[in-house]
Amino acid sequence: MNITTSLAASAAKHSVGIADLSGHIAWLVGLLVLIAVVYLLMWRAWRRRAAGQSDLPELPAVPADPGTALAELSGRYHASTTAGDWLDRIAARDLGSRSLVDLTLTGSGVVVRRPAATDFFIPAAALRGARLDNGIAGKVVPEGGLLVITWAHGDRLIDSGFRSEHPAEHGAWVRALTDLTSTMEGVR
Repeated sequence: MNITTSLAASAAKHSVGIADLSGHIAWLVGLLVLIAVVYLLMWRAWRRRAAGQSDLPELPAVPADPGTALAELSGRYHASTTAGDWLDRIAARDLGSRSLVDLTLTGSGVVVRRPAATDFFIPAAALRGARLDNGIAGKVVPEGGLLVITWAHGDRLIDSGFRSEHPAEHGAWVRALTDLTSTMEGVR
């Protein structure tokens, strides 16, 4: 046996065969199709949920002059749900879209400005209360890390969840909203 034959035999014993690339491509295409189907099903379920909630009236527009700011908050809008059911997300009227938010409390209500979604206004007469919570629509934060405002819209009570960049501000907001709500109860 010569050295060339010995090297060839050694190389054949230790080398890896060329992989069948078509098998790998088929698995990759199958995985991509599965991901697309799952995404399509989720999108259809979201659209169906929004259509089922289409009886929700249009959101009140932000007035041209909402009044003097009593409190301001910057942070995140997480979602709105049916009041009392923290997992029943409202998808209609863009209330299910998470976004950055700038909240302004005035004597006439709460201005909700969202750069990635529709702005809206919660009139003071529609406010029903505020509380600190730790979850809404699948978003869970540390205890008291979420400001939840309960308000009436049409024939529904809605909980809207906000998280400030500085959660220590939440307590002052709850007090201010409670004061405004109690003032409005005498008017109702």
